[in-house]
Amino acid sequence: MTITNCWLYANIQLKCIYHKLSNYFLNLCAKLNKETFRRFRSSNILPAAIEVLLSLRLMLFREPDHLMKKPLQIIFIGCAVFALCAFAAAQTGKKNVRPVRSEPVQKQGTAEATDSAAANPEPTPDKNVKTNKREQTPTIQVKESTVVPTYFYEFSRPGFPVSHIWIEHDDNGSGTIKFKKGIYDEELIDSIQVSPAALDRINTVLKALDFVNSTEDYQYVKDYSHLGNITLRIKKDGRERTAKFNWTENKDAKQLADEYRRISNQYVWMSDINIDRENQPLDAPQQMDAFDSMLRRNEISDPQQMIPFLKELSNDERIPLIARNHATRLVAQIEKAKK
Repeated sequence: MTITNCWLYANIQLKCIYHKLSNYFLNLCAKLNKETFRRFRSSNILPAAIEVLLSLRLMLFREPDHLMKKPLQIIFIGCAVFALCAFAAAQTGKKNVRPVRSEPVQKQGTAEATDSAAANPEPTPDKNVKTNKREQTPTIQVKESTVVPTYFYEFSRPGFPVSHIWIEHDDNGSGTIKFKKGIYDEELIDSIQVSPAALDRINTVLKALDFVNSTEDYQYVKDYSHLGNITLRIKKDGRERTAKFNWTENKDAKQLADEYRRISNQYVWMSDINIDRENQPLDAPQQMDAFDSMLRRNEISDPQQMIPFLKELSNDERIPLIARNHATRLVAQIEKAKK
């Protein structure tokens, strides 16, 4: 066997040792816990081991002539890799042992007192301990309304965002509104107070129509029920009349329907913004934009009546600042229009 063949044989053996050391090193790294691996990485052992393995690989997988020139360096690198693996194995064998606090020794004089206190413990509430018990909110008792409604308005159109609206109030404007939104079957009920200005406009139109005594049919010759059906019912002086239509050319009847539509817009919007204040405050800017649009289109019954509510919104820190500033601008706009 020549010298070249000997070095070739040695190269093959060293390659086997290289593969074994690499696998052993990788297995050790996989078995390290988080704390040991963090220390192992911070001490620059891992980069050094990788560099040593790469150097050994470059030397082993070159030509045999180059291998014959540096046999001692190859042996030294192999020993270094083995030392690194042994160090990693020693690190994995260490355990983090935390010192155990020693309990103070009680005196004999206080031992009996502590024993009696342990036998009859007094429950003391701990303020820092949180429990899963929820505070029960008091139920709201709604008193029976003494309002006798004499004005009735109903709008119905399945498929609309507000598919059903029912308004009833007395001669002073006090009453309730019921409406159903979207696909929900449950109706929302809220109390309303028709403003004196809106109530005066309603009575003026009813007087012009002579609504209770008249028998005129306000329905247009064509059916426009896809726009929604309107029902008006008025009780006056012991008499009662109901009128139904979906489109009319009578200006007074149209003005009466429009007035109740503005009232419903006003109170439906107030209900929506109150729900958003509690559940979805980020939708408040969008609600303010919707109110601004209705205000510019004259779709609010009495803007002056909305000033206290808008001022309340401008000071409500639950909603975004952009919505509060918008409410402040709307108040100034309404007050300016009044002048």
